[in-house]
Amino acid sequence: MTFSLSPVGKIATALAANGLILRGGFNFADGEPVLAGPSGAPAKSVLLVGQAGAAPWPHFQRWLKRQPQPIADPLDTWSREVIVAVAQDFGARAVSPSDRPYLPFQQWAMRAEGLKPSPLGILMHPEYGLWHAYRGALLFEQEIAIPEADAAIHLCDACIEKPCLKSCPVGAYSVDGFAHQACLAHVHGTGGAPCRAGGCLDRNACPYGAEYRYPADVQAFHMVAFAEL
Repeated sequence: MTFSLSPVGKIATALAANGLILRGGFNFADGEPVLAGPSGAPAKSVLLVGQAGAAPWPHFQRWLKRQPQPIADPLDTWSREVIVAVAQDFGARAVSPSDRPYLPFQQWAMRAEGLKPSPLGILMHPEYGLWHAYRGALLFEQEIAIPEADAAIHLCDACIEKPCLKSCPVGAYSVDGFAHQACLAHVHGTGGAPCRAGGCLDRNACPYGAEYRYPADVQAFHMVAFAEL
């Protein structure tokens, strides 16, 4: 979804300075759960913020090297700092997927971009494949003119072989769901070296959006966070 009108276009430009992009949005309907905007009044609109591929990685790495000491959850911390700064400049409230209580980011994303989950649970994007993420959102107390998202082509429907369900040595993903403990045990074991070095084998087996695939060091970073290595 392309945003070109002010002020949304200006927000997109501000986010682009750190490799982030707008990932669609919508106006809340009457009767939906009330979320507070920047002043505490009810929010009327939300714009999602995220990434396509690993575009934010160089910006995040430069920020990380400037930190005087190790930081818990550094990528979440960096994302929050960047998005909060943009929110303050444009009269919005920034929220994050890691905020408690958890906000329905995946439901928001499906509504904002018309996406559906892949067999791995990650939303399948018609261009980015599985190589994208949502880093936060901006809540506004005024309605914003946001183009309504059309239902996106769901590439998983056309994928007959489903390599994403066949590449993991321990079958962590299946039609029955995600075997979390089996995955962790494998990643921590001697056979999990390829996963630790280059990311989830099932995710990497997906043929879509290959040009946006995260580099091995980025995938290794995420695997460390996921498996608490």
